[in-house]
Amino acid sequence: MTQQKKVIIIGSGLGGLSCGAILAKNGYDVTVLEQGVQVGGCLQCFSRRGAKFETGMHFIGSAAHGQTLDKLMRYLEIDKTVTLSQLDPQGYDVVALGEKKYAFANGREAFLKQMTEYFPSQHDNLVRYYDLIEEIANASSLHSLKYADSDSPLNMEYQLRSINAVIEEVITDPLLAKVLVGNLPLYAAEKDKTPFATHAFIMDFYNQSAFRVKGGSDSIATALMGTINRYGGEVLTRKKVTRIICDDTHAVGVEVNGKDTLPCDIIISDAHPMRTLELLDTKLIRPAFRKRINHIPQTVGGFSVYLHFKEKTVPYLNYNYYGYQGDTPWDCERYSPESWPKGFLYMHFCPEGDTQYASTGVILSYMQMADVEQWKGTKVGRRGQDYEDFKREKAERLIDVLEEHFPNIRTQIQNYYTSTPLTYLDYTGTEGGSMYGNAKDISLGSACRVPQRTKVPNLYLTGQNINSHGMLGVLVGTIVTCSELLTAKTIYEQIKEANE
Repeated sequence: MTQQKKVIIIGSGLGGLSCGAILAKNGYDVTVLEQGVQVGGCLQCFSRRGAKFETGMHFIGSAAHGQTLDKLMRYLEIDKTVTLSQLDPQGYDVVALGEKKYAFANGREAFLKQMTEYFPSQHDNLVRYYDLIEEIANASSLHSLKYADSDSPLNMEYQLRSINAVIEEVITDPLLAKVLVGNLPLYAAEKDKTPFATHAFIMDFYNQSAFRVKGGSDSIATALMGTINRYGGEVLTRKKVTRIICDDTHAVGVEVNGKDTLPCDIIISDAHPMRTLELLDTKLIRPAFRKRINHIPQTVGGFSVYLHFKEKTVPYLNYNYYGYQGDTPWDCERYSPESWPKGFLYMHFCPEGDTQYASTGVILSYMQMADVEQWKGTKVGRRGQDYEDFKREKAERLIDVLEEHFPNIRTQIQNYYTSTPLTYLDYTGTEGGSMYGNAKDISLGSACRVPQRTKVPNLYLTGQNINSHGMLGVLVGTIVTCSELLTAKTIYEQIKEANE
């Protein structure tokens, strides 16, 4: 156990809270600083007129007993306070392309059987595809939680090959190749750019098992706060870090709310890397590094319509539904005012009690920051009537599209609320209102990578931009960051011990 060193963590998203939990468990004196009134980042929920809505973490995977996320939840000591509800194992994801719907079943054999029924001539190719997915996932020590000094060269190869190039090489039916990427909104992949490894990790994660969090994803944030508190740490809200204070050699503390100074030994930032660099005025960070970080492309933003249904009118949907206006899930981020939305993701909130009927749900579609750029710099709730009209027009159009897939759904909606890329920017600080932060582009290679270690010796980064977004992606990034202080081997041994 290390001596008590003071750690300040900037931001209370999943990355910040999970880093805080691990370090507090290992004897560090942890303080998490959150600028808002509510902790959790994309784990946050909000309520309107008695209805509750999730903002980002709508479902998770690999959480069945003994699977990767289950092991991590036990290690973080949140498995007993976070209650999960499994999505339909025979079809946790449903992709609608053309006139047909395709269900994704959990588990290797069920997945292959289901897809072969849709595409009988592709059985052998589907086996090759699934073998490759499993091989890539298992080759990653972080995703498989099997300690290794370095990852297999296999992962490096598929970090440099695009999703569509690999799938089209393995799958000879063009329609099946499109169906297999029907869940693109989960990671905002782009054709010819996003690495196949990203697709492989996400498919493996959810194909093992898929769950929603009963009562809302904010229970994950509450549980992680509980772990931090049990080990002597604290999470403080309304504490905006306005500067990271450095001397000639390292960081010595942070300035909070523009006036108070908090000294510390170590700083971990869960903020977007660009936001973190804005807090630093030191020669330790070279201009070339700032330039590289500032030029990493971002994933597309999102427009969400949060639906409050009339009581007992909408049966609970125990799966996620992906709908497309055209014949492909690709290029939905490239639209004209007339063609928007090209696709959408539709999900229901899982209540704590009875799940016969849904109380709330969400429709999510891509939206570029350029669409709302004219209101950038305005404050929440004070953007003007033209902004409200813009949101209403987009929401009505998105509900019209949903109605084509779920007839009469409009008559079952009591109220709805919206968010745009500006909302993401205001509440999460992601550059350009991006849904998932930094994008991965095979043409840029390592230039897209954000290191967990900075040139300020005691300043580290964590969160979705270190590895990937989503619960597993962020927790993998947490392990990478905390390994700088504890070593990876120590963390793997602790995870193993927590699951014995």
